[in-house]
Amino acid sequence: MALPLDPSGITHSIQLAVAPVFLLTAVAGMMGVVAGRLARIIDRGRKVEERALACQEAQELQLALQELAWLRRRGRLANVCIGLLTLCALLIGLTIVVLFVGETLDWATSRWAANGFLTGVLAFMLALLSFFVETLMAMRALDFHMPHARRRS
Repeated sequence: MALPLDPSGITHSIQLAVAPVFLLTAVAGMMGVVAGRLARIIDRGRKVEERALACQEAQELQLALQELAWLRRRGRLANVCIGLLTLCALLIGLTIVVLFVGETLDWATSRWAANGFLTGVLAFMLALLSFFVETLMAMRALDFHMPHARRRS
């Protein structure tokens, strides 16, 4: 099937498709940040598990189990965030393809492109919300009250 290729149409298609690419760059950066946080959550979980296995006191074990439950919730939020970012990237990628193909083949794809883009942006906003909640959880878990150091005699 021979496609009628108009150089000005191709140029316009590329211009339309470039704008969503900037969102893909933001999504990729955000994925890197969230993946790094998830890695730290997993590392911390491993350390707490080791501590829990070596516990001798019931109270210490209880604290370790509470922290593991908290880390599990944070990990789930990070996974949700990564899933939403992946969905966003997929939708934005499809939007770029739809814009390019629609413009090149002169198909009426503007409704599909608009819906795909808006749904992608919505997924990105939900990912930002889950990231925000996870960071709030991380701050809430911090305890800045240091036990009083023993005085040296």
